[in-house]
Amino acid sequence: MGASFAFFSTKYVAPIIMYHSVVPDPDPKNMLAVSVKSFERQMRFLKERGYNVVTLEALAGMIKNKEKFPRNTVAITFDDGYKDNYTYAFPALKKYGLPATVFIITQEVSRPQGDRLSWDQIKAMRDSGLVVIGSHCIGPEPLINIKSADELRRQIFESKKILEDELGRPVNLFSYPEGKFDDMLRQIVIDAGYKAAVATNPGKRFSNTDIFALKRLRISRTCDNLGVFFVEASGYYNFMREHRRK
Repeated sequence: MGASFAFFSTKYVAPIIMYHSVVPDPDPKNMLAVSVKSFERQMRFLKERGYNVVTLEALAGMIKNKEKFPRNTVAITFDDGYKDNYTYAFPALKKYGLPATVFIITQEVSRPQGDRLSWDQIKAMRDSGLVVIGSHCIGPEPLINIKSADELRRQIFESKKILEDELGRPVNLFSYPEGKFDDMLRQIVIDAGYKAAVATNPGKRFSNTDIFALKRLRISRTCDNLGVFFVEASGYYNFMREHRRK
């Protein structure tokens, strides 16, 4: 029993949970959307169970500095900048006082389809003191698909500048589109002056302490079940998914 506990205690990784869209009635085929009801329950769960919900930047800093933090530490992130992040997710974050990071695709802000955040909404979330804004590139194309080194640098460097010019604050966090990256992209992100970057599941090749390849857990419809959400937020789910039988 003691040996088993000691083994698993070394596998703990503070979970970074990843959302995209939060809507009243998600399309069952859209695995990137969760319902408003489920999101509310998940935020209440974190609050009432005493989770140490911290900003992503704070978590990255603790990892970098090898600081000890509670086993129930969690960071919340959103990718793409959907308008519903402001309409539905933001009120729940405010209700429970939980910080989060929202990663913005700059060319999609206020796009004609009407499904992305406006600059005013982004600024309102920023001004709340709960939401930190990060870069998700200029456009949505996975960087791993782009062959031009100049274009890669433009996507990573200029998205940071656009956000900083609009928001009047440093932008220190980056999210790789679709969570895909390689060693070259990781280095460009460092060169651009970001302090940390998140992927999705880059695998065992990348250390759990690499703050420019931070692993995240996608929250999907399966987490409508709070038992599943509890497992994903436990700090051990990353180890379990990397050691599943193929």
